[in-house]
Parts: sequence; C-alpha cells; structure tokens
Amino acid sequence: MQCFEIQGGFGLDHLVSAERDVPSPGPGQIRLRMRAASLNYRDYLMVNGLYNPKQPLPLIPCSDGIGIVEAVGPDVSRVAVGDRVATNFAQSWIAGKPTREKVRSTLGGPIDGTLAEFMVLDQAGVSPVPDYLTDVEAATLPCAALTAWSALTVYGEVRAGDTVLVQGTGGVSLFALQLARALGARVIITSSKDEKLERARKLGAWQTINYVDDPEWGRTAAKLTGGTGVDHVIDVGGGGTLEQSCRAVKIGGHISLIGVLGGSKVSLALTPILMKNVRVQGILVGSQESFESMCQAFEWHKIRPMVDRIFPFDETREAFLYLSAGRHLGKICIEI
Repeated sequence: MQCFEIQGGFGLDHLVSAERDVPSPGPGQIRLRMRAASLNYRDYLMVNGLYNPKQPLPLIPCSDGIGIVEAVGPDVSRVAVGDRVATNFAQSWIAGKPTREKVRSTLGGPIDGTLAEFMVLDQAGVSPVPDYLTDVEAATLPCAALTAWSALTVYGEVRAGDTVLVQGTGGVSLFALQLARALGARVIITSSKDEKLERARKLGAWQTINYVDDPEWGRTAAKLTGGTGVDHVIDVGGGGTLEQSCRAVKIGGHISLIGVLGGSKVSLALTPILMKNVRVQGILVGSQESFESMCQAFEWHKIRPMVDRIFPFDETREAFLYLSAGRHLGKICIEI
C-alpha cells in the first residue's frame, strides 16, 4: 500500500511517499480502506520535529481520517464490513477524564496515522459519522471539531445568550463559530484579513475585529458587550494572545487555551486572572464519547464543515506547504 512517512529526520523534505504491506486485522481489530484525511497544525509541528523531537521514525503522520471498514478480525462486534467511520484521535480515550495512558494513544504520533491507503485499528478506536457529510467533510471532525466541542460544551458550558470570542479562521475556530451559533450564543471573531472576516460574518459571526488594525482587540471585544466582557474565549494563539484574551473576558468568565500559534511562552500578569475570577482551561481534543455526542449535534443542526482546499494523495507535501502559508479559511483535506 502507499503511505506517506517521515523518514530519516524531520522536516517537509523528509515527508516522502513509501510502500508498506497491507496490514491484516487481529482479534478485536478492523482494517480500514482510507478515503480522506484532514490536516491540523499539530501534524505540521510533528512533521517538522517541533511537537515531539524524540518521536521515533519512520512515522505515518496525521490523526484525522475517514475510512470504510474492509475487513474485521475475530471478536469484532462494534462495527461491520462496509461501515464508514472516523478515526479517534486518542485511541484509548473512550470516556471520562484524560489520563497519561489515554493521551499517549494518539494517532499521527506516537501511533502511525491516517496518511495511508489502509489502516488497522482496534474496533474501539473508530466512530460512525453523519451520513449527510462527504468523506472529506467527515474527515475534518476528529480533532478540530471535537476540540471546539469540548471547549464549548464539556468545559465551557456555553449556553444560549452567551457571547463567545473566537480567534482566527482556522479549523478549530470556524467549528467554534458554527457550534456556538448552534448552541444559541453570539460570536465575535478576529482575523488579520478583512476578507476572512467578511466570510465569517456570512457564517453567522455577530461582530468581527481585525487584530492587526486593532492591537487592543481584547478591550474592543469587551466594549462590544457593553463593557461586561465576553463569557468565553477560544484562544488558539497561546503566548501571543492570552493577555488580550484576559482583557476580553468577563468576571467569572472562561478561557479555553487550545493552540500556540502565537508562541508557547508568555510573560503575563496574573492579577487580572485572579481579580476577575477567570478560569483558564487547557483543551486536548476529547473522548470518543464526546465525539459521538458532537456528531449528534452535527446531525440535528446539519452543520457543514468549512473545507478550504482538497489535495490529491500524491500532493500531500503540497498540502502541508499550503497549511504552513496560513492563507486557508477552514480545513485543508487530502483525498486518498
């Protein structure tokens, strides 16, 4: 089978097409014929050795994908041949709180990921997806959508009438916009590009802020709520945005810390967090149980993921280059 591997070192020059034997499922396992994969910023960091420099190689990257169950091993009862399923990010995180064991069972590092024609996984490591979604659309759900869902519902408890501030227009951010709207919240979204902000308005954003034109966007977001502050912030910038997030959030509000696009280190005065009684919650995707609850919400509201561009399998490296350029609005996908 064809796959893409990180071989001999890190960097896009080391992401190469390779051949492996078609794997056979053992007891409790299934074999998927993969149909599509989607890229996350984590995948880019992994390929470049920035996520885990000690990751053993070769490695098939990427955690998100959709496949058709082609064969099953003995004692498989959860899925059947012909089922269309998504790969779960953390293979051992079925339900409950994360543990060290659960968060070490992630696809695309340390476990081989979805950039392959075939995969063998435990039957518990996959979940069904809504029928109305295309393969490419469904492939965007396992990480980006579930991360937004976990931030808003599992930890954030967002409800109708809340105001949510969403940073950027990448995969997690647009899912947060769509899901927050479905929950009845109003959304403020930031971006450096006016054309992206205009498209975000068409998706239902209540207000938009260009953070290049307005470096004090946190204060501006608070003013848009009448000075009270937003109920919830989806922070994907990390070190580069957390200070402004603290200015935007209301007393007793919630900040979901999801990404490190603006850096992983920050010099931050802690007094505003303490005096405003703010909860800062790190988000690491979520469990299979949460994924399946999220898929019910997608089904009920008929939410369609925003796919920016689809690459053929042979152009996988070009897809990563496109991701690194940061010009996309929504998800970048690969058809297998």
